[in-house]
Amino acid sequence: MFIDTVPESAADGAVADYYEQQRRAWGFVPDYAGAFSGRTDVAEAWNTLNATVRGGMDRRRFEIATIAAARALRSTYCTAAHSKFLRDVCGDEATLWALAEDPTGATLDEPDRAVYAFASKVATDAVAVDQSDVDALRAVGLTDGDIADVVYAVAARAFFTRVLDGLGSRLDPQTAATFPDDLLAGMVVGRPVGDPT
Repeated sequence: MFIDTVPESAADGAVADYYEQQRRAWGFVPDYAGAFSGRTDVAEAWNTLNATVRGGMDRRRFEIATIAAARALRSTYCTAAHSKFLRDVCGDEATLWALAEDPTGATLDEPDRAVYAFASKVATDAVAVDQSDVDALRAVGLTDGDIADVVYAVAARAFFTRVLDGLGSRLDPQTAATFPDDLLAGMVVGRPVGDPT
């Protein structure tokens, strides 16, 4: 981390509560938690936004859009974390292997491929999105509400990846260890995995 953060051993009040919340979610205090140790109010607002976006759309589609955005934004942390959620929460390891073999998403089935391509474009060049991009999603069965949800997921991910990468957070070794080396290698799209503590 590039800034001084509150270590878990010195945390009290709102910071201690935030760290404990993260420990309950992950089984450890993730490296990114330190990025919010000086502004737990921002962490709380982020948690609300992320949960609201995720809760309002199909969970698997949320993870695919988020992985596409994280890869496009070169966030190793979010690529791996959301790959873990896609595998463990959605029960979809096959898509992780498909993306390892072709990170462009070209081998995914048609709706997933369209969502993945659209999310990548929104993440990297939202001003270039035009009506044909939206029409392509409609053509594979997404409603306008579904399309807006993908944009919300990508926009929210852009905030989080920029905080983590801008402050130097690195993917936790504990999360990295849940993947085979060959699968993990394809998820390291930006900063390297953090050092074991």
